[in-house]
Amino acid sequence: MRLFVGLGNPGAKFAHNRHNIGFMAVDEIARRHGFSPWRRRFQGETTEGSLDGERVVLLRPMTFMNESGRAVQEAAGFFKLAAGEVTVFQDELELPPAKVRVKIGGGIAGHNGLRSISAHIGNDYRRVRLGIGHPGIKELVHGYVLSDFAKDERPWVAALCEAVAESAGLLTTDRDSTFQNKVHLAMQAKGFFDKDDGDAP
Repeated sequence: MRLFVGLGNPGAKFAHNRHNIGFMAVDEIARRHGFSPWRRRFQGETTEGSLDGERVVLLRPMTFMNESGRAVQEAAGFFKLAAGEVTVFQDELELPPAKVRVKIGGGIAGHNGLRSISAHIGNDYRRVRLGIGHPGIKELVHGYVLSDFAKDERPWVAALCEAVAESAGLLTTDRDSTFQNKVHLAMQAKGFFDKDDGDAP
């Protein structure tokens, strides 16, 4: 069994923020794979289903980003899951828009959601880092992540969430590099990356 956590802030005014791409990704996984209706528990909202024959619980913490760890700890504790069985979908400033990288452990790069999760369950969980790009100046970061995706960004956001959902089952069997590669190829096929893009996984 696996716990997939999408990071974001609750409420309509945050729904289309760059910081909420983790919510968007798990929403698409639930939709595409016919998961059960969302319900409130573990200081968040959950839905259950299966991916590649593995039982998966999706969690959207409703605690606001910087307290995400409370919901994750409660859910992981209930299901008796170790940190290694938890996968977190997060926005990543250090990756170009529409790029995806998967890693286990490592630094949190100033991400308040990851800081909270690491404080509650340790650092050995998987992160699916969804690139949103960087505004270029550190002082602009806060406003940038809490602003909505621009109209011309929405096509790649939708395509990325679809590609992540399509291949999400690979994450249940620790095929991280295959997942990364399939998402990249799907985005390339949709015209978001050049064929000779040197930044393929």
